[in-house]
Amino acid sequence: MLRRVIRRPAANRDLIDCFVYIGKDSEESATRFLRAAEDTFLELARMPGMGVVASFSRSRDRNLRRWRVRGFENFLIFYVLIEDGIEVIRVLHGAREIEQLFE
Repeated sequence: MLRRVIRRPAANRDLIDCFVYIGKDSEESATRFLRAAEDTFLELARMPGMGVVASFSRSRDRNLRRWRVRGFENFLIFYVLIEDGIEVIRVLHGAREIEQLFE
């Protein structure tokens, strides 16, 4: 059964920012990152419960989950479950002040 992956505009901007950041060192690695992110989205859509609940003290969304981009473990996917897949909220480097971004 094919599952849906919806990306919010912020997630699309994040993917571009990550591509540019990684691409400063290697365009090939940046391209691999985008492929890995898409593959991880599809994997999460098939098995959305894999992600860990992301509990931020001030987050409006109590159903937010997180999972690492396969092969790029410093980059985190934040998503919520939808009826037939997932909705990707953000894709962020783990060193960022992530909780502040979800206030």
